[in-house]
Amino acid sequence: MVISPRARKLAKELKVDFNTIKGTGPNGRIIAEDVQAAAGVAVTSVEPVAPVTPVAPVVATQVTAITPVEPRAVTTPTPAVMAGDRVVVFNTLQKAVVQNMIASLGAPVFRVGYTITTDNLDKLYKQIKSKGVTMTALLAKAVAMTLQKHPLLNACYTEGGIQYRGSINISIAVAMDDGGLITPVLQNADKTDIYSLSRVWKDLVERARTKQLQPAEYSTGTFAMSNLGMFGVDKFDAILPAGQGSILAVGASRPTVVANSEGLMGVKQQMQVNITCDHRVIYGADAASFLQDLAKLIESNPQSLTL
Repeated sequence: MVISPRARKLAKELKVDFNTIKGTGPNGRIIAEDVQAAAGVAVTSVEPVAPVTPVAPVVATQVTAITPVEPRAVTTPTPAVMAGDRVVVFNTLQKAVVQNMIASLGAPVFRVGYTITTDNLDKLYKQIKSKGVTMTALLAKAVAMTLQKHPLLNACYTEGGIQYRGSINISIAVAMDDGGLITPVLQNADKTDIYSLSRVWKDLVERARTKQLQPAEYSTGTFAMSNLGMFGVDKFDAILPAGQGSILAVGASRPTVVANSEGLMGVKQQMQVNITCDHRVIYGADAASFLQDLAKLIESNPQSLTL
């Protein structure tokens, strides 16, 4: 016989024999109402019964593939217009630069810096400067010769895979007087002698200033350079041009106090270079190895640039 605690207490108060009571609660349980009914007392309250928690039915569900959400196009916020402001419309070259810079944002890039001692290169430059050789041509030649050992740095990304180039064409950024920049290309820089390369570069720059370059003379670069050393810039990061795998940013060469392997102090001419690479094609070790070999050529064997 199962008796609820409240029924047991009430039965004692009303002096009711449980044997005469028939339980009406769950499973024949005697509840307070049963005791009250047996004693002839009006039922005044209902004893709470523990609620039965319903079990949710198991429903077979179908897994639906999640459709990826396309990222929103990034829009440039319009700046507030204030008194004295004026808008100068982009010229054709500036518009092209804008489009190329936007396109370059699609490449995942990384950057590696390196310090190169230029004492021997500077000495060579002083010896051959009178023959029309430019420092830009010397650096382009050094880069081109190093790329012969590192073809991956001269390659670029395509949807189908890595595109290795059949020639080494160094494109070099040139700022235009009326805005924008253009990148004249030194074709086959690794195979052209330094004197011819310098003459070609001088001609390209002159015609670039007057907008007389042909498309093939500014759009066929396989490796890019940007040199701000003539402005006294120590180091900077360059933006990777669309369609290329690497760009080298060249800073100024400055006298620097350094210690040799024996701990002796001295002053050497040093410049900072930073390379920006497309990480879909080139990895950190590739870029570092290229810079190491470039430094070795400039520091130890610059005379090879004149051969």
